[in-house]
Amino acid sequence: MKQTVLYTRRSRIFATILLLIVSIFVVRLFYLQVIQHGHYAALADQEQLKKERIPAMRGLIYAKSDGKPSLLVMNETVYTVFADPAIIKDKQEVVDVMKRVAGGNLRTDFEALLDKTDSRYQIIATKVTRLQADKIKEEGLSGVGFQAVSQRVYPEGSLAAQVLGFVNGEGEGLYGLEGYMDADLQGVDGRLETVTDVSDVPLTIGDRNVREPAQNGDNIVLTIDRNIQSYAEQALAAGLKRTGATNGSVLIMDPTSGEIMAMANLPTYNPAEYFKVTDVAQFNNNAISKPYEPGSDVKTLTMATGIDQGVVKPEDTFLNTDAIEIDGWTIGNATKGKTGIISFQTALTWSLNTGFVTVAQRLGDGKTITRSARETMYQYFHDRFRLGQLTGIELANEAPGILYAPDHQEGNAIRYATMAFGQGLDATLVQVTAGFSAMINGGSYYTPTIVDGYVVDNSYDPIDAPKPVESGVVKESTSDSMRAMMETARASSFGYLDRQGYKIGGKTGTSQVAREDGRGYKDDESIATYLGYGGTDMPEYVIMVSLSGEGRELQGARDALPVFTDISNWIIDYLKIQPKG
Repeated sequence: MKQTVLYTRRSRIFATILLLIVSIFVVRLFYLQVIQHGHYAALADQEQLKKERIPAMRGLIYAKSDGKPSLLVMNETVYTVFADPAIIKDKQEVVDVMKRVAGGNLRTDFEALLDKTDSRYQIIATKVTRLQADKIKEEGLSGVGFQAVSQRVYPEGSLAAQVLGFVNGEGEGLYGLEGYMDADLQGVDGRLETVTDVSDVPLTIGDRNVREPAQNGDNIVLTIDRNIQSYAEQALAAGLKRTGATNGSVLIMDPTSGEIMAMANLPTYNPAEYFKVTDVAQFNNNAISKPYEPGSDVKTLTMATGIDQGVVKPEDTFLNTDAIEIDGWTIGNATKGKTGIISFQTALTWSLNTGFVTVAQRLGDGKTITRSARETMYQYFHDRFRLGQLTGIELANEAPGILYAPDHQEGNAIRYATMAFGQGLDATLVQVTAGFSAMINGGSYYTPTIVDGYVVDNSYDPIDAPKPVESGVVKESTSDSMRAMMETARASSFGYLDRQGYKIGGKTGTSQVAREDGRGYKDDESIATYLGYGGTDMPEYVIMVSLSGEGRELQGARDALPVFTDISNWIIDYLKIQPKG
């Protein structure tokens, strides 16, 4: 009996101990499998789940050539070399091979990166060529992988550099189209996640494998004509050499669509070697980002405003004494001697400031530049011709400029008197060219545009023809009158330079340059411009030329006009414009 009781007691003790042990295991398993599940799953993923980014291909950029896309910017494949420190077998072997084959492409701290065994992905070299990548692969290094990426290549060198912009080492588009349309060009990277074994071999496909393909960037076709762009740059370079100017821009626009046919700036740079540029000003596209006082080119807009409002006609006259007084300030003419009773056509032909201040007066009471006259000028200059505001062209770093409204403290009579002949306001070449185009094309304002279409699946997909954002900027009769005035002005002095059988018109500009301290203008520096057009019954192109240089006194007729004439005569032949019989 005692033995039975002892046996039973021992059994209970054993059962209790066993139950206690089992309970400990159950509690431990519950802790590991439930409470600590996330922690150990993460450790497993770190060992088994391989994650990779599938880079999107950056979109290509084309110009037009003979109506077809012509590559300006393309991609070449290079390789990013990465390491998985957790599975590298021989670190020293990896170091030796990488130094021997890819020395100049290595990250400066790549050896230290190989020690980060808690990481599955460390980039140790970038921009490795295919040849280098093949040599590294031949070594059979464990834990070393390759990722194909692309870098920009510019088959045309520096052609249209400021229009294009560039892509920096981090893959970010800067300046020009690359900066403005960076998101469209970049595309969207894909993603790859796959479970691997200890040798980095993918296991059976399961629900933990993820593959999201990359969406490549847009392939963009510019309105730029490759051949017109090339000739514009050559003509501009010749103009700088002839005049001694150090900076220059040429803008060529289709006045019936706002499409930019060429946009050249000098000095320039090679986008493939942007990192060699020491003066970042070379990255700027001065045709859109450098407002200036446009000078006498604006006289055409003042005259158009007066004609459109019915206060003057080309043949109307005024008394020119080579000086006119506004609120105690005397304004004179650069060209002297055309005094007496003269027509407004003569004022335009000889670029007489007094004639255009008179137009501003006649927009009011005929004696002073009244508030009503200033409001009318502001409505035309700012609201219709859109000076002093962003155009919306698809390029980075466009600047708005300055044009003071009549209710601003700077919007007084003397300010508007100087605005009548192109001083006292800041505008960009693209603003002036777009406003001028609206004046000569019958009165329709088109937003300047640089994007013509896209290449999709190797097929050209052009955007619908641009539509005017505003019609009736000026009356059609006003547009006719202004073309006749400018053609008369050019023919009287420079017509012999032009191809015969075409209608060529334009206006010279010689702009003063404001002092840095804002106190008046420099005595030894001026900007030379010429703004004109060509065609037959209607203008088919508008060309604006600007030349400048620190300490350089340049003149529109002497320095900028020859560049216009050179390009104009060439483009007539290139576009095969037929003369009017």
